[in-house]
Amino acid sequence: MGDRSRRLLGQVGRRAGGGVPRRFRPTRPSAVDQVVLQPEVPPARRAVRPTAAGRVTLRRLPDRSVRAEAGDGVPRWIRKYGLMAWLLIGMVIVVGMIVFATSRIQAVFIAVFIALVVTSVLDPVVTGLARYMPRVLATVLGLLGSFLVVAGLLTYVITSVAGQWQSLAERFGTGINQILTWLETGPLPWHVTQAEITNVINEAVAQATKYIQQNAGDLAGQVLSNAGAVALVFTVLALSLFVTIFFLARGGQMWRWFLNQLPSKNRERVHTAASAGWYTFSGYARGTMIVAFFDGILAFILLSVVGVPLAAPLAVLVFIGAFIPLIGAPLAMIVAAVVALAAEGFVAALIVTVGVALIGQIEGHILEPLVMGKQVSLHPVVVALGVAAGTFLGGLLGAIIAIPLIAVVWAVYSALHQTDPPMEEAPPPVPRRGRAG
Repeated sequence: MGDRSRRLLGQVGRRAGGGVPRRFRPTRPSAVDQVVLQPEVPPARRAVRPTAAGRVTLRRLPDRSVRAEAGDGVPRWIRKYGLMAWLLIGMVIVVGMIVFATSRIQAVFIAVFIALVVTSVLDPVVTGLARYMPRVLATVLGLLGSFLVVAGLLTYVITSVAGQWQSLAERFGTGINQILTWLETGPLPWHVTQAEITNVINEAVAQATKYIQQNAGDLAGQVLSNAGAVALVFTVLALSLFVTIFFLARGGQMWRWFLNQLPSKNRERVHTAASAGWYTFSGYARGTMIVAFFDGILAFILLSVVGVPLAAPLAVLVFIGAFIPLIGAPLAMIVAAVVALAAEGFVAALIVTVGVALIGQIEGHILEPLVMGKQVSLHPVVVALGVAAGTFLGGLLGAIIAIPLIAVVWAVYSALHQTDPPMEEAPPPVPRRGRAG
């Protein structure tokens, strides 16, 4: 300690009440001294602070070189956002690897996805039956019941189409002639004659015949590949059935086994995230199934009242289309409107179109909020972007699985991430009045 520091300590002690107390012993280093091990700092870098009781504390000020080592001269905001950028790049790489791996084993992924959907729909039924019988027997009964329902619907659709086919062909011919007559003599500023339409049809048939003759070998190869695709479809269905049986009968045991393979410190966190994801996925699957069922029922009632033929097959088409967010059900309803136009005329087609819009409003504002509730709450912009991205990456399959995957990822993130309280709405800024010149 230099002479200057001793004189300064003496002056501070005398002002505080006569001398420095004996209990002052600078034997314990400060927090800065414990963390930063640097050579002795010159006396000029020491700061002396007297307290109210006369005690004197010494605090060593870090040198500039010490302060620079903490961030290497890089501003804190650059380090923060740089780390966030690297994390974002890592997430993009991981997602890309998952998409690439999924494309390599697409059939297995589809089978597991179908198994998860069927499991989420039948799990409440199997759980209810398991209260009165072994769970394996409850699983068998649940699957058999679902197969009987699907087989009954398909049988009804096929028999209805076969029974109405002859009359339907006649009504379609009459409806198409009415449309052609309206195009030729209607109030439109341009007219299309039947001769022009016949020439267009003949030209299209000639082009198709020429294409088949020139590409007969390629078409035969495509037929063989399509036969292989049919075999692949049956393989995927068989695999999904096999996986569904184990998910329904032994799903809880399989999950507990998986958790036991993890470190004990990570089990609760993984279980929390997986529970949130499964809750969202099962809610989405069951909710979509219920909404699709009501869409099909409403479409069947509408088409039957209007008198559109093939009301049952078109209702089944609407039911299937409801599984594709945003665009599935409207496309199916457009097909129904075209059938109504060809079979019953413009008035029936107009009624079907208005009914389609009404069913869409009932679905969006009543059915989905009532059935799904808070299990799946995604902004419409997120849904639209997700469907577009899924369609671009995986076609029809990507459009179907995009929304449940996004909902599951968001549910897992929300379960693991604690958000801060929402920001209060700030008052609008008051414009300042400029000074008069």
